Amino acid sequence: MAAPVLPLAVTMGDPAGVGPAITWKAWEHVRNTGGRPFYVIAPPEVLASAPNAGVLETIPETGNALTTFQHALPVLPIDGPAATPGKPDAATAPAIIESIRLAVEHARAGKAAGVVTNPISKALLYRAGFKHPGHTEYLAELAADGGPEGKQGGPRPIMMLVGGGLRVALVTIHSPLAKIPAILTTDLIVETGRIVGDAMKRDFGMASARIGLCGLNPHAGEEGEIGIEEINVINPAAARLRSEGVNVSDARPGDTIFHEMRAHDGKPGRWDAVIAMYHDQGLIPVKTLDMWGGVNVTLGLPFIRTSPDHGVAYDAAPSGAARPDSLIAALKLANEMAIARAAQL
Repeated sequence: MAAPVLPLAVTMGDPAGVGPAITWKAWEHVRNTGGRPFYVIAPPEVLASAPNAGVLETIPETGNALTTFQHALPVLPIDGPAATPGKPDAATAPAIIESIRLAVEHARAGKAAGVVTNPISKALLYRAGFKHPGHTEYLAELAADGGPEGKQGGPRPIMMLVGGGLRVALVTIHSPLAKIPAILTTDLIVETGRIVGDAMKRDFGMASARIGLCGLNPHAGEEGEIGIEEINVINPAAARLRSEGVNVSDARPGDTIFHEMRAHDGKPGRWDAVIAMYHDQGLIPVKTLDMWGGVNVTLGLPFIRTSPDHGVAYDAAPSGAARPDSLIAALKLANEMAIARAAQL
């Protein structure tokens, strides 16, 4: 018997940013194209005060989103104030955080197919006492709380950017460039490779994904002539991963590996995913190729999480003219990941 279709849970994000406006546009797009229904966890006033607001309907349960979606944007209401677009207000922080927490609770309880998060301002949340570096770290803590599986001990979340024909995961995320050589260890790269390999099977339906591993130095160190991290750290990690059945390369030059991944002349690319050593090494190619439609995916969590690959954009919020491409892509990818996971049950 086929499992019932579950809606996606969309968080409110910062109500003073572009989240409400792009959510309305994404609802219209998904409704018109037959995508997976979703609902938004927010004070209803947050969506109603968007410059391009349409018809919304509050719902008592997540399942009601399936019947509501075609005629109104389903909103599961929580308490909290609205905000003026473009004017951030720390008073909205508790609702922003609660929206994330509740979305994860729904996904872990089998009430939602996955979590799609609208952009937040970390600075605003810090002023309200938020203790986490960002979305990803808070999601990891929520995953560590046990959930229905009763598991304790949080996963190590891995950031993957999807866009422009690329899937790029990061070994380190928001670390200063000068500290990267000291942070990188064989164990850290092996752990990252395991999580990426598992996610490619579970979330992308690839039994033996081909994973390209970036070097750290120019020309991947040129056999030790311009850097030794490839020889001492990265390639030993690749060898361990291959011994565990992960189909991963030795260190490849960062200036060619992304070109290798992309399809050319009707032929598939060499890699299904690339693991970059640091933030800009991985994000520059994705954002260059697809600035508007990139998606941030968090791997290694017990639930699906995707997000637009952009920030709150306060300056664009008052007009309601912000492009919804990245949110639409995040919803589409979350749906594809949910389908991939369901096929393995």
